[in-house]
Amino acid sequence: MAKSKTSYQCTECGWQTTKWVGQCRECQAWSTLEEHTPTAQTATGPVTALAPKSAAKPINEISAHLTARRSTGVSELDRVLGGGIVPGAVILLTGEPGVGKSTLLLEVSAKAAAQSRADQKNPVLYITGEESAAQVRLRAERIEALDEDLLLASETELGAILGHIEAHQPSLVVIDSIQTMFSANVEGSAGGIAQVRAVASALIAVAKQQNVPVLLVGHVTKDGNIAGPRVLEHLVDVVCHFEGERHAQLRLLRAIKNRYGATDEVGCFEMSDAGIKGLADPSGLFLDEVAAQVPGTCVTVTLEGRRPLATQLQALVARAGAGSPRRTTSGVDNSRVAMMLAVCQARLGIDFSSLEVYVSTVGGAKTTEPAVDLCLALALISAASDRSPKADLVAIGEVGLTGQLRSVSGMQRRLSEAARLGFKQALVPSQGFQPQFAPKGMKVTPVSSLKEAVAFALGQGQK
Repeated sequence: MAKSKTSYQCTECGWQTTKWVGQCRECQAWSTLEEHTPTAQTATGPVTALAPKSAAKPINEISAHLTARRSTGVSELDRVLGGGIVPGAVILLTGEPGVGKSTLLLEVSAKAAAQSRADQKNPVLYITGEESAAQVRLRAERIEALDEDLLLASETELGAILGHIEAHQPSLVVIDSIQTMFSANVEGSAGGIAQVRAVASALIAVAKQQNVPVLLVGHVTKDGNIAGPRVLEHLVDVVCHFEGERHAQLRLLRAIKNRYGATDEVGCFEMSDAGIKGLADPSGLFLDEVAAQVPGTCVTVTLEGRRPLATQLQALVARAGAGSPRRTTSGVDNSRVAMMLAVCQARLGIDFSSLEVYVSTVGGAKTTEPAVDLCLALALISAASDRSPKADLVAIGEVGLTGQLRSVSGMQRRLSEAARLGFKQALVPSQGFQPQFAPKGMKVTPVSSLKEAVAFALGQGQK
């Protein structure tokens, strides 16, 4: 018999090589290659045609009532999924450790169990592989997620999990997490490429055959990518990413892939000691209530997917001591701050070279889109000149290197959100602006350059 040839396989992307190397040539990850001995493959001949299990039908004659969406009980999760969970769908939820993935799915499981009992359907099955059943019970008590129709089991072997599914015929299955599960028929440790692929394929097959939705928790690498083989993303129907800073209350849920809906919706959640709750109106987290206008503050409206969020930027300018002046940012792209400082100096003659600059958002918000340029520039100039912007003013627009303002997408949605929050005035780029974009009761002032915007927002004599 021919001797099996040993190769090395990347645990991140599945790339193979005959010799061990320190860095994967495909995904550029370091120290991820493990020794892999392929199993013997039998030669196959021509494939014989078989009788189909079901006859092909015209697409308009196929009933869709079995795929009607079912609400999860969490409105923000339903928003991201496109209205609810589709029966038979396999959803992968990823995120950094401690962000709240297990807490969110435990709350979803409890609400789905209560809904199943009301609809006289089968219970919900929650499989935990990272914690004991008693530990999950403690968390459920803390977040008030106890329900008699929520079945809990601590298992890591695929055969036992399939046995639970066959015995209880659940209406929803939650697996926490896919990297801790293993199959006794597959070589390798739990979390490896072969194990993750085998476990995921078996669970997907059960989901499609029994028309039961499955929620999978997935780990991420230190770079924020989904751990395990990349094929896992292609096997599942929906991939959602749960993100947020540990020191902040806000959590954002984004759909990276969605076969049954759009991927431009964002769900907002608030993390507290009592668990995670959805935020239908998260703009209040990003606005600082002050009695009077303060120099160095300005409000803009960003877009997270299709969702407008009002965000307040705060800037502080101080005389530098010995050495180079500091440029410190929090929640704002450092390169955009540097660019706005250069534009203000070149086009308006404001010298920041000897000043320390600090820029931050309120509530832990993150702003990366160009639409925050105008608000950022006004906050910096307001702090440097010690002049407060006009009251109830929002500034939206991209600032070019020439000092001209450029239009941004979703202007009508941004202005409508600002008007709903009580803002009475708005500064927007004149390029691409149409009068019908202005909401009722709001004065919208189109400007073509940063110089015009500064003259309107700060005036000449406001202190």
